[in-house]
Amino acid sequence: MNKKVLFVLTSHDELGNTGLKTGFWTEELAAPYYALSDKGVEITIASPKGGLPPIDPKSEDPASQTDATRRMDNDAVLKNKLENTLVLSSIDSKDYDAVFYPGGHGPLWDLAEDQFSQQLIVDFYTSDKPVGFVCHAPGVLKDVKINGEYLVKGKNVTGFTNTEEDAVQLTDIVPFLVEDMLKNNGGNYSKIADWNPYAVVDGTLVTGQNPASSEKVAEELLKLL
Repeated sequence: MNKKVLFVLTSHDELGNTGLKTGFWTEELAAPYYALSDKGVEITIASPKGGLPPIDPKSEDPASQTDATRRMDNDAVLKNKLENTLVLSSIDSKDYDAVFYPGGHGPLWDLAEDQFSQQLIVDFYTSDKPVGFVCHAPGVLKDVKINGEYLVKGKNVTGFTNTEEDAVQLTDIVPFLVEDMLKNNGGNYSKIADWNPYAVVDGTLVTGQNPASSEKVAEELLKLL
């Protein structure tokens, strides 16, 4: 498949005022990366600050490891891409066929407020190019509007649930709850049991509920590509 997909990672590493670290969730990068790259898709990675994005340390716990993350640990090509992510503001949507945002808590702080990211999503979406988000990454749609209306308004969407946020004990730490935001912005939000794989497709918009949904989102992006 001769397609090019842009992955956008967070550059934010502070978990509120807790003194703890956050970043992107490795499974949410690794599973989609291999699902797409194994089909010949060329992947470029960008982040607001460029360079090496922070990894959420909890995503490196043994309990969070998967075949995809173990493969990533030994993948010199992917590691090189991560060390040299492009600066997001330098990206032109015309160079890519789709965009995908992995989650982790980091995006709730930087990408949700990033105007380059917001414009990039608008550019992809209004050009009928697939836009994909998993877990906390649907949070980056918070301020994305098209013709004055929230992009998610009237759209079928999912994202990290309030009960999943409760389970990881970060409800009072995050700047906003993904589920609440999607509902408040007019999205037709749905979910299944916590921690189960679930992805929702509405036109070219693909959203996934949690880390387990990463590969499902990638599969739906592949279908759209």
